[in-house]
Amino acid sequence: MPVPSPYADQLDAIPVTERIADVGGVRTAYWEYGSAEAAVTIVAVHGFRGDHHGLEPVVAQMPEVRWIMPDLPGFGATPPIPGSPHDLAAYVGWLDAFAREVAPGAFVLGHSFGSIVASAAVAGGTPTPRLILVNPIGAPALAGPRGAMTRLAVLYYRLGAWLPERLGTWLLRTRIVVRIMSVAMAKTRERPLRRWIHDQHDRFFSGFSDRTTLRQAFVTSVSHDVRASAGRITQPTLLVAAVQDDITPIRAERELARLFSSAELVEVDGVGHLIHYEKPREAAAAIRAFLDESSSRS
Repeated sequence: MPVPSPYADQLDAIPVTERIADVGGVRTAYWEYGSAEAAVTIVAVHGFRGDHHGLEPVVAQMPEVRWIMPDLPGFGATPPIPGSPHDLAAYVGWLDAFAREVAPGAFVLGHSFGSIVASAAVAGGTPTPRLILVNPIGAPALAGPRGAMTRLAVLYYRLGAWLPERLGTWLLRTRIVVRIMSVAMAKTRERPLRRWIHDQHDRFFSGFSDRTTLRQAFVTSVSHDVRASAGRITQPTLLVAAVQDDITPIRAERELARLFSSAELVEVDGVGHLIHYEKPREAAAAIRAFLDESSSRS
């Protein structure tokens, strides 16, 4: 039985519709939260191995916004990109086509791996007035505080791809490894919240389409970071970064912010790479202030 969400009552009050869009050669599943008449629309891109559910706690804090949340190709309810390796160029091409087709001119938000895809898309010309990055990957994952664990993850995904298909897929989906990852990332000491976070990862962290796509996406996630795109982004950008992030240390996030032509860094203390789960109110407050600033200047 699923563990009840601490944000369920807020989320239940927000209308949500599941939709399909044929964009970039992919029959993309996405969810629309909030009113179609909302003054602000945000296209939100989730992180590696997850799906749109991961960002729902932030959505719950901002019912006044229209959220457009697709599952990345190869994850959740969206199939892989046909005939293409799942490298950064492929994900960027897909996101650009999706944003232009479904929500042209919307604000763009990316979390974790989604920050790499979103920033590269905006740097490449995807139109948006402002960019929002939550837990941005601001440095090479192999150089982060948990670099040794990232190297183990490289071996894990390599082994999952090398083993016979049935055994390899089992290894990649086994709850033991998912739980180890979840325990490592969760910082909260609130037991009910930790149980819910682990349940979320158990339910949604193994919804990838196949092991080949998963490994390609993983290689993409550890081979790139936001720094390569930052200098080419002219839009005002918000970085919501965790002080205790084990993937990108806060000092690297501070350095990343200086690479943008116009960036604001909001540091969230007492949390690691799961701001969207553990500190969604703080993330929403930073995003709302950033969007209010946009409105005051328009």
